[in-house]
Amino acid sequence: MLSTRPEFSILPLVLASLGLTLIVLSTACSEPAQSLLEEGLRTYTINCIACHNPDPKLDGNLGPAVAGSSRELIEARVMRGEYPSGYAPKRDTKLMVALPFLEAEIDGLAAYLESPAPGSGLRP
Repeated sequence: MLSTRPEFSILPLVLASLGLTLIVLSTACSEPAQSLLEEGLRTYTINCIACHNPDPKLDGNLGPAVAGSSRELIEARVMRGEYPSGYAPKRDTKLMVALPFLEAEIDGLAAYLESPAPGSGLRP
């Protein structure tokens, strides 16, 4: 006797569950440095690309390229809207305002922007 029920395989569900488990485990077990880079990328993507280019190596519509910026520069600009003593700005504008609510994100932002290839390989 032929069944009228469609055939159903549990294999796709098992594979999807296994894949999701592996993704969760790899994220949870990632090295702290990679996690800091990812946090910096998220912070940059959420807060900075309105003025700076999504690729921090390139100039944005309003803000200059920021790849390679030191932690000292990032902290001064983000926390106080200032430049460190003796720093020569890339642009002679005063458009950027202080964003002190990002204080906890400075380390991640600095790690991302100081990384050898910010804007490459990571996704928010």
